[in-house]
Amino acid sequence: MTLDPAALLSAVNSLHADQVRFLGELVKVPSDNPPGDCLPHANRAAVLLEALGFTVERHPVPEDLVKANGMVSATNLVIRERFGDGPVIALNAHGDVVAPGEGWTRDPYGAEIVDGLMYGRGVAVSKSDFASYAYALLALKQAGAVLKGTVELHLTYDEEAGGSIGPKWLLEEGISTPDYAVSAGFSYQVVTAHNGCLHLEVTVSGKSAHAARPDTGHDALEAATTLMATLYGLRDKLSKTKSQVPGIDTPTLVIGLISGGINTNVVPDKVTFRLDRRMIPEENALDVQAEIETLLTETAKDMEGISLNIRRIMLAIPFGPVPGSDRLAEAFQTAAEAAMGEPVPTVGVPLYTDARHYSEAGIPTVLYGAGPHSLLEANGHRADEKLVLEDLRKATLAVASALADLLG
Repeated sequence: MTLDPAALLSAVNSLHADQVRFLGELVKVPSDNPPGDCLPHANRAAVLLEALGFTVERHPVPEDLVKANGMVSATNLVIRERFGDGPVIALNAHGDVVAPGEGWTRDPYGAEIVDGLMYGRGVAVSKSDFASYAYALLALKQAGAVLKGTVELHLTYDEEAGGSIGPKWLLEEGISTPDYAVSAGFSYQVVTAHNGCLHLEVTVSGKSAHAARPDTGHDALEAATTLMATLYGLRDKLSKTKSQVPGIDTPTLVIGLISGGINTNVVPDKVTFRLDRRMIPEENALDVQAEIETLLTETAKDMEGISLNIRRIMLAIPFGPVPGSDRLAEAFQTAAEAAMGEPVPTVGVPLYTDARHYSEAGIPTVLYGAGPHSLLEANGHRADEKLVLEDLRKATLAVASALADLLG
């Protein structure tokens, strides 16, 4: 490390009270996705970051791409802090959040602090890492770090919609070409792999008929129930497949939405359902989709008067290590263990994140940021989402220390 650890700790501690206020201001601005009207939050974040002395690049996403992504507005923010010649490390956190939903006992946009915890939607996932990454960078500068390389902050706004107009867009447009990437974390662990996800929409078409003469129609709902039963049979089979990645168990399949029919007294002519298929890192996404499509097509081929249309809604490729990831993971694991005062494992997680976009581009990537021992403890995506503010301070120290190690 090219700076005194005591000086870095002192800088992190001296900035912490201001860091908490900064995070509270971010939580107070809604950025629910859907509907995905995230420009107001980006504007507020940019103003707050500029007040800290950063030069903030605003990169508006073209309106047609925003709408195609099912959103209203999105502007990505990029900060570049060049310390000298050397590698570029991008730190990516997303400012869009899931809607609060029911069951809150505190204002989801209040940023209320009780007993050392801040409550609010996005306080853990992942507005916290706007704060941890920005203040880690401030602490490095305040501590007089002499480093070789550049730290970039990629603050994006479409993780809840898939990330296509966030990190993926920044990379495809050539706005950033980092050598390493760190995506927002949500627990003490350093995450080196995560599941992929496939969303398919299946439309089952038949022929309507009066309920008094169902024999004159072709019942789309009856066909759909057979198809869904077949998928549930596949789900039972998937439960026997185990991933070799610690923290990840088995592939999963969930049918989450179903709609259709005309009226109670009419044979349904069309039924649509959507399924979520989570893929472990060992699986190939295109093979998974082909398996489902073949299974459904074969099941439906002898159903008289029934036709299928299968449409892919979303595909997130599983994320895993690429060459160079070991060095990145080691630096963050070592720094996190020192900051947390306990062993910090490297693990996989059974969800998907924006990290995959960097990994798919061949960029060594890990997930690390502010959070508790497990995502469940933070109530991420649930009512009364919360963050232990001491964990925010420790994670900020860990991020700053890891950057000093990697760029030393």
